[in-house]
Amino acid sequence: MYVQLLNLACGALLLTAVLVLWRRELSIIIRVFAAQGVALAVLVAILASHEGSAELWLVAAGVLLLRAGALPVLLHRALVVGEQRREARPLVNVAASLLAAAALTLLAHGMSQPLIALAPSPATRAIPVAIAVVLIGFFVLVTRRHALSQLVGFLLLDNGITAAGFLTTSGAGLIVELGVSLDVLFAVLVLHILISRMREAFGDTDLDELRELRD
Repeated sequence: MYVQLLNLACGALLLTAVLVLWRRELSIIIRVFAAQGVALAVLVAILASHEGSAELWLVAAGVLLLRAGALPVLLHRALVVGEQRREARPLVNVAASLLAAAALTLLAHGMSQPLIALAPSPATRAIPVAIAVVLIGFFVLVTRRHALSQLVGFLLLDNGITAAGFLTTSGAGLIVELGVSLDVLFAVLVLHILISRMREAFGDTDLDELRELRD
């Protein structure tokens, strides 16, 4: 049962990352990101149950509150009525993005084999999924043109790194996770302020539109 639940949670992590590539509506992308936060919290809860660690249960609750609650709320607040609420012109179209996601998943599987060989276990065998989420998050970050989409890409990358940390160490310490989460929250708050300033100054947050305005 532990292995099945672990695989299910990791599958949800990867599926939500792919859905971010598939969808262009910013509000839906934010909801998908929130769903990934739930999947990450469930992953930590599964590890907590398996390890019998009260500390990991606290970490799971913190991950749920931050990554499925606070961060999506901040992202939703960045959306305003009247602004473009859709990723209109990504550098890579949806079909090519999905093919790239498949290629990145295969790459992650190949890259993670040495790590799995060091300590084979159900948790370490799920590391390819975490690495795939990292690569997909970076792909979103560099191919999307809307500032909010790029912010989601950054958060996907962070979710993947967090999942890899839990899977490789059978759970990070509470203090470590709190420190990382506070750093991420601070970064999102700063980026939220920057997006608001960009909107006030230029009326849009699409990077192509801002480049045309500069030209």
